[in-house]
Amino acid sequence: MFSYVAAPAEEHRDVIIDRPNRDKASSKATRAIVFLLLLVSAGLTAVVTFGGWDKLAGMKPVSIGYIVVYLVMAFYVLRWNRGVLPIAAALAIILGIFAAIAGPQWFERDKSGFTNPALDADLLGLLTLLVVPVQVLLIAFAMRGFQQAWNVEVERPTEPPPARRGEPAAV
Repeated sequence: MFSYVAAPAEEHRDVIIDRPNRDKASSKATRAIVFLLLLVSAGLTAVVTFGGWDKLAGMKPVSIGYIVVYLVMAFYVLRWNRGVLPIAAALAIILGIFAAIAGPQWFERDKSGFTNPALDADLLGLLTLLVVPVQVLLIAFAMRGFQQAWNVEVERPTEPPPARRGEPAAV
C-alpha cells in the first residue's frame, strides 16, 4: 500500500542545515548561564542533601532525583536542546517553593532536643535559602532561552543558484 522511498543520504544533499539563532552571542550567553545555574542548583541541593542526610525526613529520594535530573538537563542544554528549558523552569518553581519552606526550619534547630546534622544547621539553612534566588534566575534564563528559538533550522544551498537568462553569473 505504501511504497518505501529512501531519503537521500545526508552527504549527497544539495543543502546545508544552518541554525542561525545558535550563532548569536545572546543565545550562547543564555545557554552558558542556564548550564551554570543548573550545575549550581544541583551542587547546592547535593550539599544540603548530604550535609543534612540524617535529618531529612522523606525528601532524600526527591533531592537525589533533582540532582540527577538537573545534571542530565545541563548536559542537554550544552547540546542546544531547547525542549528541556520549560521542564527546567517548572522543576525550578517546585524546588524554589520547597527551599523557601525548608530554609527557615534549619535555623530553628538551635533549641534543646534537636541533634545536629553533619553540617551546621545554620549553614544548611543559608544554603537552602540560597537555592531560592538561584531557582528564580534559572526560571528567568530558561524562559529567555526558550524564546530565542534555538531549534530553528534554515536550509541553505551548498552551491549558488544557477544564473537566469539575462543576469550576470555569480562569481
